Amino acid sequence: MDFRHLIVTCLFSKLRLPFDNQKVKENYAIFFKNTMKFFHKWMRDMRDTQNSLGGFPGVAPLAQYGDEKMRLGWADAGIIVPWTVWKQFGDTQIIEKSWNAMDLFMNHINDTKYNHETLCGENGNYQWADWLSYEPLESCSGLAFSPQGPLPDAVSYWNYLSASYWVIDAFMMRDMAAATGRDAAKYQQMADSAKAYIKKNFLNEDGTFKTAILNTMQTPALFALKNQLLEGEPKAKMIDRLRENFAQHDLCLQTGFLGTSILMATLTENGMEDIAYELLFQRKNPSWLYSVDNGATTIWERWNSYMIDKGMGPRGMNSFNHYAYGCVCEWIWETVAGIAADPATPGFKHIIMKPIPDKRLGHVTAEYRSAAGLIKSAWKYEGDTWIWEFTIPKGVTATVTLPGEMKSKEYGSGTYKVTK
Repeated sequence: MDFRHLIVTCLFSKLRLPFDNQKVKENYAIFFKNTMKFFHKWMRDMRDTQNSLGGFPGVAPLAQYGDEKMRLGWADAGIIVPWTVWKQFGDTQIIEKSWNAMDLFMNHINDTKYNHETLCGENGNYQWADWLSYEPLESCSGLAFSPQGPLPDAVSYWNYLSASYWVIDAFMMRDMAAATGRDAAKYQQMADSAKAYIKKNFLNEDGTFKTAILNTMQTPALFALKNQLLEGEPKAKMIDRLRENFAQHDLCLQTGFLGTSILMATLTENGMEDIAYELLFQRKNPSWLYSVDNGATTIWERWNSYMIDKGMGPRGMNSFNHYAYGCVCEWIWETVAGIAADPATPGFKHIIMKPIPDKRLGHVTAEYRSAAGLIKSAWKYEGDTWIWEFTIPKGVTATVTLPGEMKSKEYGSGTYKVTK
């Protein structure tokens, strides 16, 4: 994708717009290229297009359309991008430059509860939401609407998703406040309040959703698990329902732009790395390898941008060079290769190395030139023996957790070889 002066979504479609779903792409793109200076510039575009209430836009800089503010998941790029740049590079300048704008945005969310109806004057009574998913209530296909406007279930879903981002944003602001010597308590309290708001308004005590159709979907469950909204038996039952959902769809994902962005990490963090690997290797529609089997050399905008049995997908909006679903690469870097930044010590001054291998993959070789130096991770199988070699840069430490183990070990700089 383009990294010159703005983010172009679809080089070969009529869109070619700098949509703020850049946040979906940014964390994996940052592993492939040093984008720190670029995102400083892009955040200036975000600040320049922010409205007086604090609302961030869906497109920055403003193009032929996209000036609607407070589109959930897109507006949140104004928080997610600075946090990710700080985490990856240890850069606090982007926080300092953006703090007033971010704080204004968060106050706006807090005052309105990120409620769709309250914000209709800014969002145009429309949400992209989990764009291009295969699930009910998807916006582009029209499933979220009746001739009279958004369906009540869709509005409930949008309000749940926006509140989920309220939680995510607040925790990120807490981290950035602490990193720059500001009072983090405001945002810890905001995150706690947002979680309580979701539990009260969208979840039953048994962990099911009050809006029944959400219980048939993958993305709502993923956000609940990511934000740690459930504990004990309600959490276990939600994981069971999610596993059943994947089984009902023949181990295929159904998620769109937002759900896919958290899919693989959330599955892994909740003991479902087996499903994550099944999704990685899946070749049926929808999947990553389905597009490869249909001739793709770049990430597509739609899971079905082209189908070998039916030809072109929907022609009104269809790009063969889009970034949203490329977020799987972040999971490959952090989970398969085991190279992840530690938000408690940003800029890779301390590394989290917790690779989860799969014998079907055979071998992995990864090198990341981080802000703290070159990090290496390479593993392979010889028979049933797993062999891992990794390098920690000078002056850097790492917390290392071997596959299948709960206990971690601290390592200093150097090159190591482990067999298991």
